[in-house]
Amino acid sequence: MFNEVYDVIVVGAGHAGSEAAAAAANMGSKTLLITMSLQNIAQMSCNPAMGGIAKGQIVREIDALGGYSGIVSDTSAIQFKMLNKSKGPAMWSPRVQSDRMRFAEDWRLLLEQTENLDFYQEMVSGLIVENHKVVGVKTSLGIEVKAKTVILTNGTFLNGLIHIGDKNFGGGRAGEGAATGITEQLVSLGFESGRMKTGTPPRVDGRSLDYSKMIVQPGDAVPEKFSYSDITQPLKKQRDCHMTYTSPEVHNLLREGFDRSPMFNGRIQSTGPRYCPSIEDKINRFADKDRHQLFVEPEGWNTVEVYVNGFSTSLPEDVQFKALRSVVGFEGVKFFRPGYAIEYDYFPPTQLKHTLETKLVEGLYFAGQINGTTGYEEAASQGLMAGINAALKIQEKDEFILKRSEAYIGVLVDDLITKGTEEPYRMFTSRAEYRTLLRQDNADFRLTPKGFDLGLASEKRLRRMEDKQKQSDGFVQFFRKTSVTPEVANPVLQAKDSAPVRQSDKMFKLFSRPNITIDDMRSFEAVEKYVQEHSLDREVIEQSEIQIKYAGYIEKEKNNADKLNRLEDVKIPKEFDYSKLKSMSYEAIEKLSKIRPVTISQASRVSGVSPSDISVLLVFLGR
Repeated sequence: MFNEVYDVIVVGAGHAGSEAAAAAANMGSKTLLITMSLQNIAQMSCNPAMGGIAKGQIVREIDALGGYSGIVSDTSAIQFKMLNKSKGPAMWSPRVQSDRMRFAEDWRLLLEQTENLDFYQEMVSGLIVENHKVVGVKTSLGIEVKAKTVILTNGTFLNGLIHIGDKNFGGGRAGEGAATGITEQLVSLGFESGRMKTGTPPRVDGRSLDYSKMIVQPGDAVPEKFSYSDITQPLKKQRDCHMTYTSPEVHNLLREGFDRSPMFNGRIQSTGPRYCPSIEDKINRFADKDRHQLFVEPEGWNTVEVYVNGFSTSLPEDVQFKALRSVVGFEGVKFFRPGYAIEYDYFPPTQLKHTLETKLVEGLYFAGQINGTTGYEEAASQGLMAGINAALKIQEKDEFILKRSEAYIGVLVDDLITKGTEEPYRMFTSRAEYRTLLRQDNADFRLTPKGFDLGLASEKRLRRMEDKQKQSDGFVQFFRKTSVTPEVANPVLQAKDSAPVRQSDKMFKLFSRPNITIDDMRSFEAVEKYVQEHSLDREVIEQSEIQIKYAGYIEKEKNNADKLNRLEDVKIPKEFDYSKLKSMSYEAIEKLSKIRPVTISQASRVSGVSPSDISVLLVFLGR
């Protein structure tokens, strides 16, 4: 294998690396996945769960394109929940609690069954770069492996430093060493690097907990699943999670260790995730709150190991233990391991193109936490995009870039490349200006045709999606065309305190009322007859309901997206000299010269660039 020239080498086998390797190999590229530990492929380093607010949409998008995260999330799930069901469908987000060991095992088995994919266990210590082009990698044993492209997905391993109280030691995560050499080489090549921080809570023995004192958190009564394929099935049984709270006593015990906390004594100076703070950060920043939620999450079907979600910490282990024993239900708790913080190197993502290829070195791609993101889902989506684009580059085909109006993945990549990030980036629904279009329920409509064109989504998947779309469109048209009389409609409307009708009206209009549900509509004989005759399943019925109830919002967002996409068509010359634009602000000239946006639309999203700067640019380009 060392004499081969690979099409793609992927460095690191976390969530980004696994998706990158699978995508490149499935697109026909001869791929090598190099990792420091083959036993820890797709390891869930932090919480044993996939999905959540906005993250669930990303997993659905990965699945629709032909990635593996959705399938593995289903096969290893122990609980399913659709979050935010009380809000509009743009906010609905699927989430699964996962069996940590099974998740990693299922990923490895899927990768081992993937053609064109080789594996090698060792640390990559450097890149082989010739004339600003990557041509391979070097390992710690001095082995050189040649490649046409390389994807770095190093996670938290680049010069990783683990902190527990006043102790610190090198490591990429608990029990694993750090990776060295790559950062220093990239900096010597002209890359800008930085440091970030993340953390994780203690893992505890579930046999030592008193669940009777906690609040049960069951899964959905009728669980769904992530993958649009028919490979996986919804859960038939589920494991409960539980919830408890911290207290003023717990907070006081934690404060006793603040002088030994690396967060407060200056040992950690890098930036941590704003939206997933440590417990010491929470009680410091939110001193007015006398309690915080803790979610007690089982790590699998059969293991007794438990993840204490909400208690991420780098305090000394004795302080962690003493404080946690004061939490209701944790009075007799036994530790499997303490929580810790980890600092690691990242590279500001404004140094990348939208394909995730670096601007400085041709054929070199970055994906995952190396780009300053946090979260399995964000990492996996970047890995998928990097793997796709590396394969397309080798095949001399057009690059694959998703627009902000097409996918959360498009929002994520555009945010990173255009705006950069100085703190761990996490996806939220609020980051997407077209979130009514980018729902979790329609990711297959949006992206499966693209996945099929790439060679990732099978023809069977495409036909399944087309059948679903045809059924959904047909059901919507049925409501548009079918009328209902006052005699039939009014009993249903009055039962829901909705104004009665005085003459026959289209069912579409009645269904559009906010308090009328699909169950109300199915009480009409004609509707139920249509459902039965056409064998409509839950997915089709839910999709049709959303299309009807949110028709106005969806149309409005489509129009707004179309307007913005016109600016996506206005290209900026590759080597454009912004210094020639004397009417443009100095800040805009500096930012645009550094980021090198490809289109006017992208330029308009660069921080520090005003509408008047864009007007100057449009005038100069003759638009």
